[in-house]
Formats: sequence, structure tokens, C-alpha cells
Amino acid sequence: MAKAQVAREIDVNENTLHGWVKKYGQQPEIKAVQKFSSSAAELKALQKQIRDLEEEDEILKKAMHYFVKSPR
Repeated sequence: MAKAQVAREIDVNENTLHGWVKKYGQQPEIKAVQKFSSSAAELKALQKQIRDLEEEDEILKKAMHYFVKSPR
């Protein structure tokens, strides 16, 4: 997909999108997400992301319960 088309779809200036790609496209954590060598690698990455999100969810639930019980 061309940058111009993506820029139109997300309603940003094409130069802004180009700047973002140039600025953030070289960061290792972003480069790792950009390319998947196979469906299995993509599946593994998505499963890790799910585990991370579930862990964050549990932490937030515990914090919520702590603050609900805590008198102010």
C-alpha cells in the first residue's frame, strides 16, 4: 500500500506520515513488528502480545480493587 493512500485513509498529510515512518521505522521494536517471515512467526508474535495484554489487564484489575477498598 502506498504512503499516499495510507495518509488519505488515516486523514493525515503525506509528509507527516513520511516523517513518522522515517523517525520510527528504524526503531528495533517497530522493525520487529513490521516483518514476519512466516505465518507461524506472526502467530507467535500475536500470542505474545495477547499474553502481555492479559498480564496488563490483571495488574489493572488488582489496582482497581485496591483503590476501591482503600478509604480516602
